[in-house]
Amino acid sequence: MDQSLDNAEFDFLIIGGGSAGCVLANRLTENGRYQVCLIEAGKPDTNPLIHAPAGLAIMVPSNIANWAFETVPQPGLNGRKGYQPRGKTLGGSSSINAMIYTRGHRQDYEDWAASGAKGWGWQDVLPWFKKSEHFEGGEDEFHGSDGPLNVAPLKPHKATEIFLAAAASLQLQRNDDFNGPHQEGYGVYHVTQKNGQRFSAARAYLDPARDRKNLTIITEALAEKVIFDGKKAIGAKIGVKGKSISIMAGRGVILSAGAFQSPQLLMLSGIGPAHHLREKNIDILHELSGVGENLQDHIDHVISYKSPLKETIGISFTGIANILKSISEYRRHKTGMVTSNIAEAGAFLRSDPSLSQPDIQLHFCIGIVDDHGRKKGLGHGFSSHACILRPKSRGTIRLQNADPTAAPLIDPNFLSEEEDLRGLVNAYRINRRIMESDAFAPIRGEAMYLPANAGEEEIIEDIRNRADTIYHPVGTCKMGEGADCVVSSELKVRGVDGLYVVDASVMPNLISGNTNAPVMMIAEKASALILAHG
Repeated sequence: MDQSLDNAEFDFLIIGGGSAGCVLANRLTENGRYQVCLIEAGKPDTNPLIHAPAGLAIMVPSNIANWAFETVPQPGLNGRKGYQPRGKTLGGSSSINAMIYTRGHRQDYEDWAASGAKGWGWQDVLPWFKKSEHFEGGEDEFHGSDGPLNVAPLKPHKATEIFLAAAASLQLQRNDDFNGPHQEGYGVYHVTQKNGQRFSAARAYLDPARDRKNLTIITEALAEKVIFDGKKAIGAKIGVKGKSISIMAGRGVILSAGAFQSPQLLMLSGIGPAHHLREKNIDILHELSGVGENLQDHIDHVISYKSPLKETIGISFTGIANILKSISEYRRHKTGMVTSNIAEAGAFLRSDPSLSQPDIQLHFCIGIVDDHGRKKGLGHGFSSHACILRPKSRGTIRLQNADPTAAPLIDPNFLSEEEDLRGLVNAYRINRRIMESDAFAPIRGEAMYLPANAGEEEIIEDIRNRADTIYHPVGTCKMGEGADCVVSSELKVRGVDGLYVVDASVMPNLISGNTNAPVMMIAEKASALILAHG
C-alpha cells in the first residue's frame, strides 16, 4: 500500500469501480479540473475470462471476479436461499454479465418521472443513452454512434436460429432492435462487445482515462464507512491490505457500490432506518427510513432440454473437441463459439393482448443452464429463461452487523405477491409453447424437470423449487421527493451534504429489461448533474 494515500485529498471520491463508477471516473476527470479517486474492492480486470465473452459461464457460478452473494431463505421459494452474483473487479457486473444491451420500455421512465424523479422521463434519458453508445448499426433517432460504449450485433448460433424459427412459427412479431421504436417481439440481442471481445464499462470508460494525471484508481480496497464533518461527507475510511486509511474528498463522495452495497455502506455510516442501526449498535448520523427498502429484482424460471446437437455447450468427447477448437479459433481470430454471450436471443412478450406493453422477457441459451450454471455434467442441451418484467414483490437490504467485511442480508422477498406467481406461471406457459414447437423437434431431447403436460400445481411447485434472479437488483436507495426516497432527483442523499448515490439502487422502479445499459445512462446523466454543481 502506498502510505501517501492515507489522508490524501481529492475533489471527488467514487466508491465502487463497477458500471456506474467507471462512467463517473471518466466524465468527472474529462475536463482536467478535478482530482478524482476511484476505489474498487475487487482486482483489476486482467483475468482473460473477463474479456472472452463465453467466460461468463465460468465466472457467474464461481467466485472469480464475483461477490457470489446469497439471499436469506425465501419463503416464496420453498425456503431456499437465492444466489446473487455481482461483479467484483473493475467494470463490476459489466465484466461478468451476459453483455445484453437493452434499455427497458419508454414507459418505465415516464413512470419514474410521475413518481417524483423529476427530469428522468423518457425524453430526458434518451440523450444520455445515445451519448453513452457507439452503435455499430449507425446513429439514428434512438442510437448514438460517438459514445464510448461499443454495442454490436451477434452472429447467432445454430440453436439460436432454431429459437427464432420457433417464435416465427407461432406468429410472434420479429424485432431486430429492442432499443428501437418498439420493444415487443423476438430477436437477437445487441451486446456490449467489440471485435468478438467483451466491452465492459472498464474498457469503454476507464481505459481512455487510466493515464489521466487527475485520476487515481485503487483496487482491492473495501470502503468501510463515509467520513462526515457534522452532516457533510468529506471522505471515507478504506480498508487496503489489512490497514484502514482515510481518503478525503472536498467536493463530494459518490457511492456506486450497487443495489446491495450502497445501502449497506450508508447504514454502516449511520444513515438509514433508526431502529435497525440501533440494533446493530451503529451511531445514527441521519435517520433515513428508505435506505435498504424497495429492493426489486426480476424473478426468473428456466426450462431446459437435453439435445443431440453437439454444437450446443456441453461435456462430451465431441463437445470437448468443439471447445478446444473454439478456443483456438478465438485466440487466432476472435471469432467462433467463445464470442457467444450464451444468451444470444430472446423476446419481450405480452401474456395478455389487453396489456399496453410486454410483461415477460425470454433469454434463450445455447446450453443447459441449471442453478445458474452451478450444476455440472448435464450434457448437451439448451435452455430458455422467462422472467416477469414488473414484479410487485418488494424486499430489503439489512446489515448482519457493523463489520464492513460481512455480506449484507439480502432479502428480495421473491413471490411474496400472488400476482408475481401468476405472472411467472403465464411466462412458463408461453416459454414452453415456444420450446415445444415443431421447429425444435430435430434438436429437442428429453425435457428436464417438468413434462409438457404438467398441471398448474406441478408448475407452481417447480417454480418455487427452482426460480431465482436473472441478476437485476435495483431500488434500495430510491430516487424521488417522497419520505421513502433516499436520494433527490439530483442523486444527492437527503438530509446530508456532499454525498451522492449513483447506481442501480436509485431506480424508483425496476425497468422492463436488462439493467446494465440503464445504469450507465444514470451515471452519464449524474456526471453532468454533479459537474453542474461543481
